[in-house]
Amino acid sequence: MRDSTNAAPGSDDADQRGEHRVGTTVAADLLDFRAGQFHGDVVGKVEHHHHTTFGRRALRSLPGPLRGFVGRHDELRTLLGILEPAARSHGTVLISAVAGLGGVGKTALALQAAHAAQDQGLFPAGVVFLDLHGYDDEPLAPEQALEQLLRALGVPAGHIPASADARAGLYRSVLAETAEERGALLIVVDNASHPSQVRHLLPGHPCHRVLVTSRDTLSQLGAHVLHLGVLPAEHGVEVLVTALTTGDPADTRIAREPDDARRLGALCGHLPLALHIAAALLVNDPGKPVAELADELADAADLIDNLHDGERAIRATFDMSYNRLGSGPARLFRLLALAPGPEAGTEALTALGGAEPSPRDVDVLVRAHLIEAGSMRHRWRMHDLVRAYGIARTMEDASLTADAHAARDRLLSRYQERVTDSGAHLKPAAPPARRSGFVDRDEALGWLDTERAGLVAAAQWAVDPAHAEPAVRLALSLYHYLGWRRHFDDAAVVYRYAVQGARLLHDQEHEALAYDNLGIAMRQLRRLDEAVAAHRRALETYGGLGSPRGEGRAKYNLGNALLEARSYDLALTMFQEAGTLLREAGVLSTAALAQNGIGIVYLKTGRFAEALHHLDSAQDGFQLLGDTIPEAIATNNRGRARRGLGQFEASCRDHRRAIALFRPLGQAERVATACNDLALTLRAMGRTAEALEQHTEALSLVRRHREHYREAVVLNDLGGTLRQAGRNEQAAECHGRALALFRDLFRDPYGQARSLDLYAAAAEGTGALEDARQAWQEAVALYREAGAEDAADAVTRRMGHAGRALASGGGSQEGSRG
Repeated sequence: MRDSTNAAPGSDDADQRGEHRVGTTVAADLLDFRAGQFHGDVVGKVEHHHHTTFGRRALRSLPGPLRGFVGRHDELRTLLGILEPAARSHGTVLISAVAGLGGVGKTALALQAAHAAQDQGLFPAGVVFLDLHGYDDEPLAPEQALEQLLRALGVPAGHIPASADARAGLYRSVLAETAEERGALLIVVDNASHPSQVRHLLPGHPCHRVLVTSRDTLSQLGAHVLHLGVLPAEHGVEVLVTALTTGDPADTRIAREPDDARRLGALCGHLPLALHIAAALLVNDPGKPVAELADELADAADLIDNLHDGERAIRATFDMSYNRLGSGPARLFRLLALAPGPEAGTEALTALGGAEPSPRDVDVLVRAHLIEAGSMRHRWRMHDLVRAYGIARTMEDASLTADAHAARDRLLSRYQERVTDSGAHLKPAAPPARRSGFVDRDEALGWLDTERAGLVAAAQWAVDPAHAEPAVRLALSLYHYLGWRRHFDDAAVVYRYAVQGARLLHDQEHEALAYDNLGIAMRQLRRLDEAVAAHRRALETYGGLGSPRGEGRAKYNLGNALLEARSYDLALTMFQEAGTLLREAGVLSTAALAQNGIGIVYLKTGRFAEALHHLDSAQDGFQLLGDTIPEAIATNNRGRARRGLGQFEASCRDHRRAIALFRPLGQAERVATACNDLALTLRAMGRTAEALEQHTEALSLVRRHREHYREAVVLNDLGGTLRQAGRNEQAAECHGRALALFRDLFRDPYGQARSLDLYAAAAEGTGALEDARQAWQEAVALYREAGAEDAADAVTRRMGHAGRALASGGGSQEGSRG
């Protein structure tokens, strides 16, 4: 697969890296720069406004309260008292934690409290629920948890920042706005296993509340911890009564056998999960006396021996539940336990089982409380302990283990087929015959989005010798989807497993490809040192294989990583060598990308005539191949080169053509980049009003799609145009906002330095020379940190000029950047 996201600077000397990253938005309300209307009077001052637009309805994502909830009155009252928004928080967020043994009813209590708080109107902004799966083998990572919360809060999935820190910043901004506009929000975080899973999820505004459930105390969070013990004996019996009479109001077995009911409760350890499953066994067999079930449980010797273990005590109850299943439901239960990801749908279960699951078998498992409804219709999930039990039962029997291996192979094969079909819709030049699996791109992406967690988890089977080969293939085939949706955190995980699996198989070709793909993911995550290292490993491995095609691809991708790291000479060498290798190997599409890369290096180093030559060549190659997106990118880059050469009319034509190519493909972020570039050309022509219109459209698009990095680039370029129009105060505001984005979301020293440099120029234009001098001092340090010594020296010279003017009384002695 190729990466066609190379782009040149967003302005003549800007470092345009937006084509390589996920963008997001944390910025102020859209300003109408054409009319010059701004929020507030700003003179030589930066104000940081962090607004995010999302749905205005109160959030209601709670699962329903557990049927038959019994007891816990004191605990419920305590929780509601802590959750009360009026409770004293001393300016900090109040965190409540329900801690206790697995299966003790922590989630049930948390849901009961959350529903009660919601019914009492304590949280006008609503309630959000998130399961961290902290006790799974693969718990939800902080960045994945933040993604789910941001989606629940209305942030589109395709436009969420890549890193956990950036996601946390956006998350806190959204919650701060929620507090101001709608009031308090309750965040229920279920199944946390470690404080590190929760810390990123804590809001900054003190009016919000967080309710965490965990088997561990999580004392490091500074939470109000409610230690939840087992139910009192009388409440355990009440659980049984409620469950049986809900199924059949005429069922009086508990009342007829009170002593045996108490014995059954004791055998279950008064653990709510075990009690509910035991009750289900009785419900499913109306003729079974309570004493008989109690005797059966008592005969499981390990129950008593391991009563305080929790898992093994529950296992005895699970054994009883499992042994009541017919062969069909029992096999379905084992298959669902094997399914990757937190839940599975009909398609995955069909692949695992070799036939579509019987609705009756599904119903048996649901009624037995062995599975529950998933995130949507026809999807199911298991409690962590139930899943572990199902896997253990499978692995204890050689014949069942063989069935499990065959089931996973079938699922991997099905996933591979579907991913291959869907991938055809993500490549514009794909042959029509490959598109039969899905009607269109939307359907393909919808399936991939639904199955994403399962696909990523299945790809991790690459480290299992029994499934390494198909799992490695699946991992590598996810490249197009993960890149399209910009799920680079998932991509990094998937390709690391692919590397390990390929090594296990002694498959150097796939190992090299996995390293190369890993490098692309690392570059998109701005982990440039790791990206360069991964591409070098890929290049070394391809070299050992004698694969010019692979070496060419790896050198092209290494060139991209070096370009991002501002190592222009090395990047140029890589692109040149890649182009030669790829042309000789007949890989014309990636060879054209290498030409585009060479053009970008020349753009960044001011060699515009040479840039134009290579970009013309790349654009012609893409056009011949029918590869529209890279053609549009090369066309837009060509417009930048022509602007550098003073060919302004031709530059405008290129940018307008790029816009026309991007729009039908839904490439809104790239439309924004082309609009911004068109604005820069119009500015160079002195057509300032038209330039401001294009900047404003670009800013609107990047904010709508939460492309934060591109927003920062546009803000800096807009500031330059405003400064040209003599609107220095407004220019300073734009540069200040860009600075905040580069600093808070990306920790990008070069972006921060350039924003400060431009801010200082605007401040100088207002006469705030001292403020300009201070900004330039910071810019020099950051430029040097980024390795941009020439830029640092240029700023030092400007500082000297400003210092002489300040000494002669030529400007204000004071200024402020906020």
